[in-house]
Amino acid sequence: MTQAPTPTADTVRRLVRSLLKDASDAAGPEIRPVAESAEPAVWWVGGRHVLRLAPDREATVRQRRELRLRDLVRAHVPVAVPTSVAHGEWAPGLTYTLDGKLPGGSAREHDVSAVGEADLAALLTGLREVPVRQAETLGVPRTAPRSLEALRRAAERAAELLATADEFDPARLHQLSQPAAVQLAAQPGSAVLVHHGLTGDHLVVSADGRVRGVLGWADAVLGDPAEDIACLALAVGSPAAVRAATLAGYGARPCLRGLWLARCDAVVRLAAGLQGRDDTPLPELRVRLRHAWEAILLERVTELRDDGEEEEI
Repeated sequence: MTQAPTPTADTVRRLVRSLLKDASDAAGPEIRPVAESAEPAVWWVGGRHVLRLAPDREATVRQRRELRLRDLVRAHVPVAVPTSVAHGEWAPGLTYTLDGKLPGGSAREHDVSAVGEADLAALLTGLREVPVRQAETLGVPRTAPRSLEALRRAAERAAELLATADEFDPARLHQLSQPAAVQLAAQPGSAVLVHHGLTGDHLVVSADGRVRGVLGWADAVLGDPAEDIACLALAVGSPAAVRAATLAGYGARPCLRGLWLARCDAVVRLAAGLQGRDDTPLPELRVRLRHAWEAILLERVTELRDDGEEEEI
């Protein structure tokens, strides 16, 4: 099996010079990796472009699919989706895309405002409206809904470790009982296009709190919409995520399911981080835990409860 080549600054510089007319001078635009790593695959190119190199064959398949999917999604969502200025192969069988940089910061840098929550609601609505058959023809895979009961059990085990480290009170998980986890199973026939990565880094947020764009479409699937609600809970907080999902027309069941997916995931991931099994920085994992466990008020609807009251969870 042939080992994939390693992208280097020289590789990127030569590629950029061949793509950008304003890169013909000796220096060319400044290039720098977006994240420090041994083999960076994402590079800033000047102040207007981002170059993404697929490091292996699997990533190449996903990137080719992503380019086609972005064109399909763009007609349905109200926020900006990256546009490829140029794309091709940077090495035999390995692709690249040079994307225009979307203006704005990330959800790590700027809080999402009330109007920004409406932007998120419109995003969730648009994702639901993307024709499933068209997405399938592009190769977007279907994924089965996760078992909330299995995740609940994993979170209970992880919570004991976090309790020992004085990071989390396991009693908080008692709100999610085994019967409740079963009741919040995904409903048949509810599959939609799921971004599957609505993290703080992938939400482009302006200084006034508006959500202006969404990055990172390579992991999109056809599946459980509660997964995107869960990602938003981890990125911008549970109250904002549930408000956005409610504005998008989702009822209490998918909102609660998304909330508990986020809460259990946050507990499991922080425990894995403390054990050295997750390379996400611990401060970031703690932020996600805090966001997921922010208290919210949900109206109990008939399909879950029949007393019509509100409850803080």
